[in-house]
Amino acid sequence: MERIEAMKWAGTALILTGILLTNLDQYPFNIFFHGAGVVFWSTAGYITNDKPVMANFGLQIPLFIIGYSKLFFGL
Repeated sequence: MERIEAMKWAGTALILTGILLTNLDQYPFNIFFHGAGVVFWSTAGYITNDKPVMANFGLQIPLFIIGYSKLFFGL
């Protein structure tokens, strides 16, 4: 359980960093940090079978994929 807590705190730090970078208009770094935090939280939610966490963060993953597609492929 200690690893999961560390994963959640790391995810939280990444998400907050992504939000800060968004407020500082630091695209695309904001989506990299925030996206990594979402993956950490989604993984923690999956491991602990926490459905609300999986719904919140898991549903953000496709949104970040759209952002990455726009950045890398101009879609």
